[in-house]
Amino acid sequence: MSLLKTEHIGMTFGGLKAVSDFSIEIKENELVGLIGPNGAGKTTIFNMLTGVYAPTEGKVLLGETVVNGKKPYQIVNLGLGRTFQNIRLFKGLTVLDNIKIAFHKDMSYTTLSAVFRGKKFWKEEKEIEIKARELLGLFNMEADAGALSSNLPYGKQRKLEICRALATNPKLLLLDEPAAGMNPQETKELMETIAFIREKFKVSILLIEHDMSLVMGICERIVVIDYGRMIAAGTPAEIKSNEKVIGAYLGQ
Repeated sequence: MSLLKTEHIGMTFGGLKAVSDFSIEIKENELVGLIGPNGAGKTTIFNMLTGVYAPTEGKVLLGETVVNGKKPYQIVNLGLGRTFQNIRLFKGLTVLDNIKIAFHKDMSYTTLSAVFRGKKFWKEEKEIEIKARELLGLFNMEADAGALSSNLPYGKQRKLEICRALATNPKLLLLDEPAAGMNPQETKELMETIAFIREKFKVSILLIEHDMSLVMGICERIVVIDYGRMIAAGTPAEIKSNEKVIGAYLGQ
């Protein structure tokens, strides 16, 4: 079953075509890498998939729903979660509150109930806190629940951002350079975390990453773009020996 499908999407900023004629399909339980040199258009693609940008051409479908023009929160509600290249936590809030915020779509109490602290408010808040603590426990972060997210080590901040994305209950998780800034040990732990997520949550993953050892080590399929266009797609072994890919990375 197709979770995500793009049909010839493109993005133009003024006269600059950042992405052109990009098509991809992600199915259930797939782990796919999206790679390319700096400035190739990878994050622009993520932004089109998640509603940050509306594609200037083509269509993005989640299941059978066209999501062009939908707002990011509407796309989240359809089952697509993401992280960002630059970590975007609520740094003035605790680890627990960062996770609780991500459960917003599960909350149904009214503003009035929140103001007057009605029964429905307390019931739902308690349920959300239990869920948030259970999720943190799965990632061995329950001891950090009361800490400010800004005080966490870098590797844990990355893990918290992934954990927050999972709290939205996605069918497809987009990870934008999750290993950026990590040391080798943190990268190794990240690979284990991604494998755990896939097994535990039965979620498909689309991954942007520059660490080729990580990409080649965990992705079953890799898509390569350069100057906003797809130049190759295949297994890690096929990509590793592809002359177009080698040329793009070596500038030949």
